[in-house]
Amino acid sequence: MGEKKYLKWYNMVGYGTGDIAGNVVYALLSSFVMIYLTNTVGLNAGIVGTLIAVSKLFDGITDIFFGSMIDKTKSKMGKARPWMFWGFFGCAITLFGVFAIPVNMGQTAQYAWFFIAYTLLNAVFYTANNIAYSALTALVTKNSKERVQMGSFRFMFAFGTSLLIQTITVGAVDLLGGGAAGWRAVAIIYCIVGVITNTLAVLSVKELPEEELNEVSADDEKKDDKLTLIQSAKLLFTNKYYVMICFVYILQQLYGAMINIGIYFMTYVLLNKNLFGVFSWAINIPLIIALIFTPTLVAKWKGMYKLNKYSYMVATVGRLLVVVAGYMGSVPLMLLFTAIAALGQGPWQGDMNAVIASCSEYTYLKTGKRIDGTMYSCTSLGVKIGGGLGTALAGWMLDLSGFINGDTAIQPDSCISMMYFMYLWLPFILDLIITIILSLMNVEGANRKLKENK
Repeated sequence: MGEKKYLKWYNMVGYGTGDIAGNVVYALLSSFVMIYLTNTVGLNAGIVGTLIAVSKLFDGITDIFFGSMIDKTKSKMGKARPWMFWGFFGCAITLFGVFAIPVNMGQTAQYAWFFIAYTLLNAVFYTANNIAYSALTALVTKNSKERVQMGSFRFMFAFGTSLLIQTITVGAVDLLGGGAAGWRAVAIIYCIVGVITNTLAVLSVKELPEEELNEVSADDEKKDDKLTLIQSAKLLFTNKYYVMICFVYILQQLYGAMINIGIYFMTYVLLNKNLFGVFSWAINIPLIIALIFTPTLVAKWKGMYKLNKYSYMVATVGRLLVVVAGYMGSVPLMLLFTAIAALGQGPWQGDMNAVIASCSEYTYLKTGKRIDGTMYSCTSLGVKIGGGLGTALAGWMLDLSGFINGDTAIQPDSCISMMYFMYLWLPFILDLIITIILSLMNVEGANRKLKENK
């Protein structure tokens, strides 16, 4: 007898649209915030990097805090959906704030404006929205196949949105007046799209009753409700698989930040900023193709562990070949090997939320405590710390290499060399480390053993 089914196809599609909203924030911020700040507002890349790094100090605390709050929430909408719904309105306001820095302000005020808007966006509103959204994977179904399918739908929308934003944003800014006014107009449009799709996602699914979800007695439920923030954090960090997932998530976002340096690489090395959109196609289309087949591959491989490990080996080899093609100066080969690397990264993107659900089950099997919302803090934690530090690192490295702020066509040789290292070598190194960690992350096998020993 197969697992009970909880969702229809339209529930999964509706849920997936939530990552249109998430990537309106993430793709715009990660791909364009640095070049907007340096080339339009005229801020120093190194100072911006430092402000982003300081902002990240708030993020680790708020991730676990909001995860714990989700676990304690009781409402007609459930635990996670209220946080997801209301959190995005704050995301929209602060995202617009990041891309609406007045150009006639003094630079000190501009830095302060950016820091406040960026910190509120990441440490508060995006945290609440993203952790809640990710936690829904474990709260609306107990069916492992449906969880994988939810992840696949989610990230198909995510990569499709990233592809669209990375392809059209530069042209849209120019079309809407260019400069600061163009960035403000684009940000408003993206924020409206995000509010609409986030609301659709919230209304597309319904959380399971706690008694069905937990399968524990009323007394046990009361015990779970009394977990303090410190107790929840202890449960997280004594789960080795949670720690592994956090590291992988952070490394993935660092990887993404280096890939987004492509906007500089295309502008100053390949001398064609429009190639950034072309490379976005080479990344996102293979990812979407891989996501389509991920549920079938998980079923065929009878789990996620081997699929994730071997597919990421392919991704690592692909990125190494991108390095070779980059030094050869062959754009067609760079595109080909970029696509191969992205294809190898796809399965992990599709089943990642299901792996986190298995990670949450591992804690439950070992301790009898259900902390799904807190467990999914690794998603927001990874996005914000990895993505934020990646953007900060990019700013520092550009500044150290002698990057010239403003809209200039030429950069010094030291800066060009740094762009080669950041865009070609660092993604390969990060993929290699992720592959090693995934080879150790057999949480499904650990759960089977715990169940057998009961």
